[in-house]
Amino acid sequence: MSFSQLGLTATLIKALSAQGYKEAYPIQLQAIPAILKGKDVLGIAQTGSGKTASFVLPILQQFQSKPTTKNRFIKALILVPTRELAVQVGDVFKQFAEAMPRKVKAMSVFGGASINTQMMNLQGVEILVATPGRLLDLVDANAMNLSEIDILVLDEADKMLNMGFKDEMASVFKLLPEKRQNLLFSATLGKEINNITEILLHNPVKIQVEEEQQNLDLITQQCYHVTEDRKGPLLRYLIKEQDMKQVLVFASSIHRADGVVEKLKKHGIEAAAMHSKKSQGARTDALANFKSGKLKVLVATDLASRGIDIQFLPHVINYELPRSPKDYIHRIGRTGRASSAGTAISLVSEEEEHHFSVIEKKMGKKVAVTETNELDLKGY
Repeated sequence: MSFSQLGLTATLIKALSAQGYKEAYPIQLQAIPAILKGKDVLGIAQTGSGKTASFVLPILQQFQSKPTTKNRFIKALILVPTRELAVQVGDVFKQFAEAMPRKVKAMSVFGGASINTQMMNLQGVEILVATPGRLLDLVDANAMNLSEIDILVLDEADKMLNMGFKDEMASVFKLLPEKRQNLLFSATLGKEINNITEILLHNPVKIQVEEEQQNLDLITQQCYHVTEDRKGPLLRYLIKEQDMKQVLVFASSIHRADGVVEKLKKHGIEAAAMHSKKSQGARTDALANFKSGKLKVLVATDLASRGIDIQFLPHVINYELPRSPKDYIHRIGRTGRASSAGTAISLVSEEEEHHFSVIEKKMGKKVAVTETNELDLKGY
């Protein structure tokens, strides 16, 4: 269904078209009209299902009819679990806010960055995307006021609970006005999510979209049997021979990720690593350059990959297999997002073959295998 049928303004429709959005995804079809009507929403959908736009678009549209707020009085608060997701959601707000007649200032705040700089930049902010801990730090410093919040969004609420933010979230809720619109998005619907739903949401519109298996059908999976010592040359061969423009490579450890990046650079392939030992600035720059196309290869560990959400990512490569089939599905699910096809490649050594067969069994799907013993990788 077209976005024009969801009640969005012509300005937003034009902005969506310019950004390459063609048809609304299932979560957007149900969430956007409900949010525009001021209803509370409970959305259960996997990462990559289009949920960010499903709340960004109607929130920005609602702000067009709101008066400009008092300085440092936030009107819409989006709580997220990770720094990378905070940046990503903030970027989507800024991207569409630029097209709106009434300019709305949105900002992301998170730990690991200068709190003084964030305090200064909060001037004039109306929409704030924040991790819970840094938000409370800023409140304690009297850098903002949350007493006039109109809209609260909990994005990836299940991850916030799993990462131990329950107490911080409870502290934030106490600072908010009782009357507001609440939007909760989560990949799963467990006991703790139900508990928060009962506390926060009032007669919510409930939306549940199961897309993970559907997304797998959009992904062309390939397996290359290769000895451990030939993995590096094979990776570089595939990137060059298939003229890959944007590749997310998964490594099992920080040390391995750095080593893969070093070798890629030595062979003339622009690459960067993304893991927990990198500074927040380095991680933000690497992700921004990767998403914009300035960086061809991003090598990430599983933990760091949680904030990577790129709508049209064409290639994912498993340099090493993850520990569980669930993690494998999460990895390859970085491509094949929503309605976009993608390719997922796994470099499987002899020691990993049994583990890969377990992954195939759990998926209920066999992956095409290419043998590489005869492949000439000299020079790669």
